[in-house]
Amino acid sequence: MNRRLRLAVARLYLVLDGAHAHVLDAALRGGVDVVQLRDKELPDAELVRAAEPFRRACDAHGALFVLNDRPDLVDACRADGVHVGQRDVSVADARALVGDERIVGLSIETVDQLDATGADYLGVGAVFTTPTKTDAEAAGLDLVHAAAARVTIPWFAIGGIDLENAGDVVAAGAPGIAVVRAIRDADDPEAAARALRAALGEPPPA
Repeated sequence: MNRRLRLAVARLYLVLDGAHAHVLDAALRGGVDVVQLRDKELPDAELVRAAEPFRRACDAHGALFVLNDRPDLVDACRADGVHVGQRDVSVADARALVGDERIVGLSIETVDQLDATGADYLGVGAVFTTPTKTDAEAAGLDLVHAAAARVTIPWFAIGGIDLENAGDVVAAGAPGIAVVRAIRDADDPEAAARALRAALGEPPPA
């Protein structure tokens, strides 16, 4: 299955830094569809090394592997694509660097940004406050409702989402969710991923 077809059916997206690669296999067994390596502090060579277990784990489980903010390193990291923010390289520039075969994701922070074009998927939020991105202003479920009404490409609600509020996010219209702590910090990451898939109304992985 090509990358965009896999993206079209993806529902659960996990963001991790390189220090938490040990969570990958359990999270993927639990049903994570997309994994993003986000580690802005690592020098280039270390980021490429950090990507190796991400690529292996995603290959083993048939998941997509996305690199945060570094389209110039997508080839070296053997990533399936790149995710950029509103203050990072533009979608057009990212696409020029990674090529048409790879996917490009874009962060959306406000309703006004929802009509952005050129990306393969959107990360919409922060929905709730989150300590993993302290500069992000929580937009609440209103942004999720707006995205549900206007966005026609794959998208994931992100920001402070956990098992307690995932149902509300899904009820507001989110087809997918992206999480960090809800899986990374769980005592049982596999069980946490399975529970989040259930909140999305998705069957457990085989």
